[in-house]
Amino acid sequence: MSKRGWLLFAAMGLIWGVPYLFIKVAVGTLTPASLVLARTALAAALLLPIAGARGELRPLLRHWRPLLAFTAVELAVPWFLLSDVERRLSSSLTGLLVAAVPLVGAVLGWFTGADRLDRRRVLGLGIGLAGVAALAGLDLGAGNAWALAELCIVAVGYALGPFILVRGLPDAPRLGVISAALGLTALAYLPAGLVQFPRHALPARVVVAVAVLALLCTAIAFLLFYALIDEVGPVRSTVVTYLNPAVAVVLGVVFLREALTWSIALGFALILGGSVLATRRSRGAAPARPALAEPLPAART
Repeated sequence: MSKRGWLLFAAMGLIWGVPYLFIKVAVGTLTPASLVLARTALAAALLLPIAGARGELRPLLRHWRPLLAFTAVELAVPWFLLSDVERRLSSSLTGLLVAAVPLVGAVLGWFTGADRLDRRRVLGLGIGLAGVAALAGLDLGAGNAWALAELCIVAVGYALGPFILVRGLPDAPRLGVISAALGLTALAYLPAGLVQFPRHALPARVVVAVAVLALLCTAIAFLLFYALIDEVGPVRSTVVTYLNPAVAVVLGVVFLREALTWSIALGFALILGGSVLATRRSRGAAPARPALAEPLPAART
């Protein structure tokens, strides 16, 4: 890998591990709807003009149905649920549980016939699910059952997103898709987000959190990720997934003084190891898909 590739890889590993920290900070003042509105509106304001100037928006008009479906499962629903979850769970624990998305993607690939599961990948699924069970059983109380259910919906949505791209938007411009999805999400949350938005001035830490989420973790992150795809290829670029949970845990412990328990360490090791095994391509599998069809990193919050 080139020096530029390593720099992009390191940047993405950090940037997509950061959102959990700033979501936790923001939801102390903003409702989930208001946070999603602020984040997507700012990011769309930056990316839509770029996509428009490149002519990447007009081709989407004939694919509006899959675009709406992608928007719902990849942004609108998951980002609302993640914001709601972090009102009850720590940022580090949320980041680790979301890291199980590749496991869901492997199951969906087998269920839809897009990929097959050999013994190694089945073993990986079992190990990863054991990690999720360790976190759910040892670090989640009985009162957090709804938060765990919300994270399950997030995992399914994040795993479904790439399948919709492959089947419904195979030739659509990638920057146009994410820019349009951000704009549509902002429009969807506009009524509720404005009604619930605080009437008083926001604390400085919340303003910074929203700005970082919108500009760095969304707009700039997607631009860098596409640059990473161009530099190292679509398959190698998704390995950045495995760095994000570690970054989320470190930031939560250092800046929010969240507990680092032995069960979190065990759960992280099991989920990481299981995801690597479960998502490794089986022998004789079909060649890699085009760049747009490749899954985005699981921790793309």
